[in-house]
Amino acid sequence: MTERLMIFTRYPQPGAAKTRLIPALGEVGAAAISRQMTEHTLAQVLALQQAYPVQAEIWFAGGTANLMRQWLGENWCYVAQGTGDLGDRLVRSCRSAFTSGCQRVVIIGTDCPELNSSLLAQAFSNLYQNDLVLGPAQDGGYYLIGLRQFVPELFAGVAWSTDAVLRQTQAIATQLGLTILLLPVLCDVDMPNDLALWERVSTAPNGQLDLTN
Repeated sequence: MTERLMIFTRYPQPGAAKTRLIPALGEVGAAAISRQMTEHTLAQVLALQQAYPVQAEIWFAGGTANLMRQWLGENWCYVAQGTGDLGDRLVRSCRSAFTSGCQRVVIIGTDCPELNSSLLAQAFSNLYQNDLVLGPAQDGGYYLIGLRQFVPELFAGVAWSTDAVLRQTQAIATQLGLTILLLPVLCDVDMPNDLALWERVSTAPNGQLDLTN
């Protein structure tokens, strides 16, 4: 397949997953939310694959491929994210996809429950006309990045985990002459005051909010 979706997630080990939620939920509760949000994201990926021919890979941190298979099953391809900061790991995943012949690559996390199969399809579709597709997060980062060529410069010198990530990425892309398409701004679930969003999404019909209103 020439199109690949890579899902960045973490094995839900209590004490190591969703650590910023631990003060509100405890280690076990925070890990449970991490597990539920990954499973929710993968449900959206499966819905995408029913209508759109895209290969999916799970790039995981923590745990092992065996533990990931025990959790999520044998039907996914599991790849360890490896060492380094987020930029290093994103470069590694992009290089893997493009060197294997992919022409359009999208990478997402599992922290954004409003990201649904329709938006994922839009991301891939927009890569036919644009070099770079970004899904802006309300906190200044991005919940999705899509490329149609390997551009490691996009991940160099970025202040990861700050509100400057999106702005710095757009500035690099502009300097490189890349065309950019922005998807709707969505919210991540990272802090205790974000949990109301997860509650709304997880109890919505089919696990999807109506983002058209």
